[in-house]
Amino acid sequence: MRKSAEIFVAATAGLLSPSSAFAEELSPPGLTFVFEEVVTLAPNILVGPTALGTRNIVPITGGRFSGPGISGTIIPGGWDWQLRRSDGCTQIEANYMLRTDDGVVINIINKGLSCAGPDGNRIPVKTYPVFEPPLGKYEWLGKSTFVGKLEATSENGQHAVRIRLYKVG
Repeated sequence: MRKSAEIFVAATAGLLSPSSAFAEELSPPGLTFVFEEVVTLAPNILVGPTALGTRNIVPITGGRFSGPGISGTIIPGGWDWQLRRSDGCTQIEANYMLRTDDGVVINIINKGLSCAGPDGNRIPVKTYPVFEPPLGKYEWLGKSTFVGKLEATSENGQHAVRIRLYKVG
């Protein structure tokens, strides 16, 4: 058995040795701006304490998004589930639909975590959206990894969030 292990190590040694291609693969990924969205929200619906924490629902009422090569509106009817944990952080999970200006409907599920920093101020919320686009022009959204940065804002006097989305590459 020991001889088999030695053969395996010898055979794979070349695969694990540093090379410029391998080092390049491990370099930090870059970010490419995809679009910014402003998502309008209805008043909170407090569900209350649960076994997991305090649950809150925020209905999504609409909005808009725009970026290089893609823009459109947020379809009303989505939701943002929020769970306030015992450690003071709030988990968010929003599920809603985008409609591009050329009529394509794309599902987005955007998860994130909102926590206070050591000074008690909220740390900017980072999100990780996942897209479910139909096959065709925008299917690249379903084949890529994204991150976002979320901040509270208002749109025409209505509570909203602004999210800037970036492709990781």
